[in-house]
Amino acid sequence: MSIDTPTLLESAEFNPAVRKYWLLSGSLILFITVAGIPLLLFWWILGMYVTGRYLDRMACELTTQSLIVKKGILVRVEKTIPLDKITDLGLIQGPVMRYFGIHALSVETAGSTSQGALVKLHGIVDVEGFRDRVLKQKDLFLANENSAVPAAAQAPSESSEVVTLLREIRDELRKDRSPI
Repeated sequence: MSIDTPTLLESAEFNPAVRKYWLLSGSLILFITVAGIPLLLFWWILGMYVTGRYLDRMACELTTQSLIVKKGILVRVEKTIPLDKITDLGLIQGPVMRYFGIHALSVETAGSTSQGALVKLHGIVDVEGFRDRVLKQKDLFLANENSAVPAAAQAPSESSEVVTLLREIRDELRKDRSPI
């Protein structure tokens, strides 16, 4: 079985309105804490720069075998998520997100913890279509993986000998068990 190199199928595009969402969310948090109210002006000045840099460094690429997510400013994070490990692609849209016309895409995997999604991406343009394309590629990948002929199927006589031997061992173990 040969290992194919993954081919890039699609790169997600991000909606610039996500910056406004992040700025407003930060402002609401500062406002609610009351002590943060004096920091609001500072947040808007610094926030415009930080959210722009963060958005520029966000990337999500769909390949034939995985989903690659890159993000971060000071700490750069790159996660490669194999398509066969993805268990759910959820869409989240709260009232503020709805106002700005954006969604969050959450990627959950078999190894995700109880803390939630492995990756959450805000502001992907045509997020429903992107999610559908990822799920379609996942189905294609799994179909190709399942169509690969396993080594045991290539040698049926050896496989049946192993099964016969395992049955004999099982039968012997059952005989040796005596009630106490």
